[in-house]
Amino acid sequence: MEVTTAPPDSSTASNTMADLASKAAAKHGERKALKHKVGGEWRDISYRQLGETVSEVARGLIDLGLEHGDRVAILSGTRPEWTYANLAILASGAVSVSIYQTNSVEECHYVLEHSECRAVFVENGEQLAKVREVESDLPVLEHVIVFDPPAEAGDAISLGTLRERGAAHEQSELDARTAAVSRKDHCITIYTSGTTGPPKGCVVTHGNYRDVTTMIEQTGVIHGDDQTYLFLPLAHSFAKLVQFVLLDLGGSIAYWQGDVQKIVPDLIEVQPTSFPSVPRMFEKIYTLARAGAEDIEAMDEAIELGLTVRRMRTTGEQISPELQARFEAADDSLYSNVRGLLGGNIRECVTGGAPISEEILAFFYACGVPVMEAYGMTETSTAATINTTEALRFGSVGKPLPRMEMRVADDGELLLRGPNIFGGYYRDVKATREALIDGWLHSGDLGHIDEDGFVFVSGRKKDIIITAGGKNITPSNLENAIKRSRWVSQAVVIGDRRPYLSALITLDPEQTPAFAEQHRIAVDDLSGSEQMRAEIQTHVDTVNASVGRVEQVKRFTILPADLTQGTGELTPTLKVKRHVVEKRFAAEIEALYAA
Repeated sequence: MEVTTAPPDSSTASNTMADLASKAAAKHGERKALKHKVGGEWRDISYRQLGETVSEVARGLIDLGLEHGDRVAILSGTRPEWTYANLAILASGAVSVSIYQTNSVEECHYVLEHSECRAVFVENGEQLAKVREVESDLPVLEHVIVFDPPAEAGDAISLGTLRERGAAHEQSELDARTAAVSRKDHCITIYTSGTTGPPKGCVVTHGNYRDVTTMIEQTGVIHGDDQTYLFLPLAHSFAKLVQFVLLDLGGSIAYWQGDVQKIVPDLIEVQPTSFPSVPRMFEKIYTLARAGAEDIEAMDEAIELGLTVRRMRTTGEQISPELQARFEAADDSLYSNVRGLLGGNIRECVTGGAPISEEILAFFYACGVPVMEAYGMTETSTAATINTTEALRFGSVGKPLPRMEMRVADDGELLLRGPNIFGGYYRDVKATREALIDGWLHSGDLGHIDEDGFVFVSGRKKDIIITAGGKNITPSNLENAIKRSRWVSQAVVIGDRRPYLSALITLDPEQTPAFAEQHRIAVDDLSGSEQMRAEIQTHVDTVNASVGRVEQVKRFTILPADLTQGTGELTPTLKVKRHVVEKRFAAEIEALYAA
């Protein structure tokens, strides 16, 4: 007998993710579900409208001949149509397969072929062209649906046409399909980002997603009255889970415009109460604040003051009039400005997917923007642990979610067990057996759990550097420390089986023009300039002073361009694909050890 946890009263109490859209429409009605910009104006979509659209799209899939368990992919950026397609696929009893819009033609082919998709939703002509280039090698693929069809779309059909075809089918036909979906059925297949090798298709069941949605709701980090700004790729498990929880509770989602430069203006206009993001976004805001400060020492004092006062408030300690006056002055000069960059109405943010430094977490907390670090994997249906305002410890990834078990293996690997653990890798029995042993997911992450139950992650097992002298070193801490320089975008520490550590460093293209102007150097010449190298060396020396001799970075090189998704060096959530970087810059790495 399956054991389930009752969801909060404010949720839809859906049985699977297949009936989420219809139940959300019935429960939340005219409440605002989605918000997106059309012609420069924000347009709202109610839960009732969302439910009607999803129903038409789902019935359209039935009209195309899609059956229970068939796989349907989505190749698109984050936008309302992505949500319509995903919820419709699930409602029809099919399995949703995610593809990042930044994926190359070859990567799209791999996912579509490996997952055996019968249909694919694509965003526009650019994404359609990727499918056209490889569709002759995809014998299972039958249908292509386009959100924004180009003038020449061939036999691809538009989303509007699919909805029209769906309207010809009775709602009862869809209701029967939805009711036939069980918790054990495959819900979504998400392909891992491939930081350590070829992507694997993680099969997440309806039960996995329903349970993890409830588990997140029980932590209280997402509220039913939240207005959330979403720029994360919905192809990623993090954004999917955030959306599932919000729709279940009746929250509202504002979608970004697809332009990184418009994120901050959007935040100011939307004034969200929550902002799920990745560490790089918070790192950039922190860097901007430090760069704009006239007096760094005064800023550091203000941060310490903010931490002190906010912690005193949490514990109920008495705050003296003098301390309160100083706090209010710092709020006027710093804290409110930082909150203003995020819209001024943020209750809290959640970050995950990569490590974030305690220094940055302390900065935002002091400014009144708690950033809650969480941890999880696609294999845990996104989430496993999270910090909350009631249980927060900088440097940790929080405590395990309700019904989540965690322990540390003899070699330091974190092992996880719970109802949110995935069903295995699609068409890969060997990888599944290696990941799931005696009911425990072997995460591949190293860490420890303190006496209060907070979980700390120190790095990936496969990323551990073993020097020629036999010393084990976790590179992520060093890399994060180097990235705290205003001028640095990425740092990749090298040293496996080498006599010492070295680093590949890239410059931040948004910050370095100021350095170039100050030193009268052409921006394109910065990576090779003596001035920039001296600046980075000073920062590396500071980092080295805080670690033992064996952990110090002895040499580094500045690469001529930043790492990007387009060149395959970063995942869509901006994690470094270490094996790609090491292969691509093998000559530069060898040069660091030539002496």
